[in-house]
Amino acid sequence: MRNETRLLFNGLAAQVAKLNNVDDVKVQFSVAPVVEQKLEEVIQLSSEFLGKINIVPVLAQEGDKVGVGVTRPISSRTKTDPRTGKRRVATDPTDTGDRGKYRCEITHSDVAIRYAKLDQWRHRPEFQKLVSEVIVKQQGRDRIMIGFNGVDCADDTDVEAFPLLQDVNYGWLYKIRTFAPERVMAEGDVKPATRVNGAVTVEGKIYVGDGTIGEDVDYVNLDALVYDATELLDEWHRDDTDLVVIVGRDLVQAHFANFINTAGNTPTEVEARNRILTLPKQIGGKTAVMVPFFPADALLITRLDNLSIYWQEGSRRRQLRDEPDYEQIADYQSVNESYVVEDYGQTALVENIVMGKKPA
Repeated sequence: MRNETRLLFNGLAAQVAKLNNVDDVKVQFSVAPVVEQKLEEVIQLSSEFLGKINIVPVLAQEGDKVGVGVTRPISSRTKTDPRTGKRRVATDPTDTGDRGKYRCEITHSDVAIRYAKLDQWRHRPEFQKLVSEVIVKQQGRDRIMIGFNGVDCADDTDVEAFPLLQDVNYGWLYKIRTFAPERVMAEGDVKPATRVNGAVTVEGKIYVGDGTIGEDVDYVNLDALVYDATELLDEWHRDDTDLVVIVGRDLVQAHFANFINTAGNTPTEVEARNRILTLPKQIGGKTAVMVPFFPADALLITRLDNLSIYWQEGSRRRQLRDEPDYEQIADYQSVNESYVVEDYGQTALVENIVMGKKPA
């Protein structure tokens, strides 16, 4: 690291120490509450998708879901009678499909930046911002990856074996499959899904055509599939105008070929890393969107604000170190978090969709 870069790094360390009211950032410390809240806001703003869902602070590591929305009708009428004890009874309108619980598990976000890269930034007046943004942007992307792909909470994760962070935490789609299998469509006529206690364990295939009459498919097009899948939602949610269809990449390429072609030199996958792509027309009467890291052969009908990430207040830890043995600086961070579906009745998940005819 060059001398000028060293001064800048020391300034960054001093600023982090001042903001968190600690003497030494080289040892692990608890992030100050104000800084913790601000960091969560910055992570949320780093992605358009994260800005559309709920990022919720909770006090306890484990507890009842916050239930940011009412999940069922609450209007009723009861003819009370003191002689018989008949009375009005209040009910909890929030979802209890997973016993209404959440549990925040620790997530490590450890980033190393090589000296050579820092040296390239030394002339930039926004040096500290550049270092922070490298970390914050990837933390946001990681949360989206886990939310759509997480199926395990391993003690020792393996990013080589699970490049979409499938083993870091239990994501939204996993929880829909596990706690609301009746909301999952994962089979067609040719190869039905395998289910154990109602949960899909081995997906079947759902063949979808392009609208051509006479095709040997399960659904003539994606519109027909979405109309059918909407019936998996609770009845009082089916006409919600805020429902969207999150569509996988393979389905977008097959159904919206012209949209892909007009993207020019900016591939859709690149564009979708940080923002939601609203597709050029609706599917099944609902706004179709493409979201980063969503499974390529699936679709999900829900409201975006039905998906939440809970983070435990006071759980964020940090350590900023110079590691000359590896010619790098390292920023070690951790926080306890949980991926929560607020209302399973407002979800319909369709998986393993194949655009094309059934095999002969």
